[in-house]
Amino acid sequence: MTTIALHPHKLQGQVCIPPSKSMAHRAIICASLARGRSVIKNIEYSKDIEATISAMKELGTMIFKHDDYLEIDGTTTFMKNQCEFDCQESGSTLRFMIPISIVGEANVHFVGKGRLGQRPLDIYYKIFDQQNISYLYRENVLDLYIRGHLSAGVFEIPGDVSSQFISGLLFALPLMDRDSRIIMTSPLQSKGYIDLTLQMLRQYGVFVINNDYKELLIPGNQMYKPCDYEVEGDFSQAAFYMVAGALGNQVVMEGLNLASKQGDREVIDILKRMGCQLIENDKGYQIVPHILSATHIDGKDCPDIIPVIALACALSKGTSVIKNIERLRIKECDRLEATVEVINQLGGSARVDNECMVIEGVEYLQGGNVSSYNDHRMAMMEAIASTICQENVIIDHKECVQKSYPSFWECFESLGGEYDEF
Repeated sequence: MTTIALHPHKLQGQVCIPPSKSMAHRAIICASLARGRSVIKNIEYSKDIEATISAMKELGTMIFKHDDYLEIDGTTTFMKNQCEFDCQESGSTLRFMIPISIVGEANVHFVGKGRLGQRPLDIYYKIFDQQNISYLYRENVLDLYIRGHLSAGVFEIPGDVSSQFISGLLFALPLMDRDSRIIMTSPLQSKGYIDLTLQMLRQYGVFVINNDYKELLIPGNQMYKPCDYEVEGDFSQAAFYMVAGALGNQVVMEGLNLASKQGDREVIDILKRMGCQLIENDKGYQIVPHILSATHIDGKDCPDIIPVIALACALSKGTSVIKNIERLRIKECDRLEATVEVINQLGGSARVDNECMVIEGVEYLQGGNVSSYNDHRMAMMEAIASTICQENVIIDHKECVQKSYPSFWECFESLGGEYDEF
């Protein structure tokens, strides 16, 4: 564990936004399920992506890693029916792989680290009970055994739980011998993540009928088709630099697709409502700051950007309210409480009110000692906060950014960010 002191210093320069972790997970899975060779370009080997690569290799896929791209041959997928999957701390890997791992008769074991074992899997347990699939697990620790196979059918799933359950089923059900239906029993949140899954399925030759996100019809007996794919830039990571721009830093971002279906693209609209502009030049995109105004934010489709958006709210004029963020409590840490705590420790004014975040804007942040909670998104938010604080910001677990953005500290320094380790 490395503790660092981040010095107040404005960022300036150009940064290439890392590839979308959400899209990379999906591309690796779809290419692995295809019969033939695919190449996936623009890969960054974060711990989460490594977990998905390892999981698909465990199933029998041949994956060859190069510096920034993968060669994948999925012809041997499902040859193995007895596997152990180490999901590390990747919720996406866990929830995507559970249905995939039991497409055929299987005896599988899932393990992981950190808070991953505390993330609910009740949606799958209910399906297992309905389909007589055997399973055994321990509370609060990821140690899950599953024996049996998934069958086609009708799956009723609440729309206000993690979309990862729905995506996991969408990957597996096209391979069933019959058609299936997923019915939302409540309005769907995180539609953007479902859009990403449907987009990637189409990319690899698999089709799903979407009835206004209330029902998804999945024809059986489909085959994934190999293809080459380049992963686009990640808006959840770009959000840190966009908020940095809103706070007076000058960061030009390259590698973004403004037509992306990523839900975290919402960061642009939020910052525009707060008074910022997004401008384009020959090098990329940049957020131009203005006097920030408070706003109301619905976080249901963009939970990953909430900690850094809350930082922008903390320095806005007026009172901001962020709603529909209950799921922040079951991330790598309780990000709802953690974000409020960090803002207050830095000299801001925030509170939790009826599962909403209420933030009273202040003129400046002081700085001080805060925890990263060993959570990559909290650490990166705190790094951006340090650029506009009066004093140093001291954080622990510098290494936690490896989960999603291994090169973050290198990029931070390249833009003029300063810190000391001790």
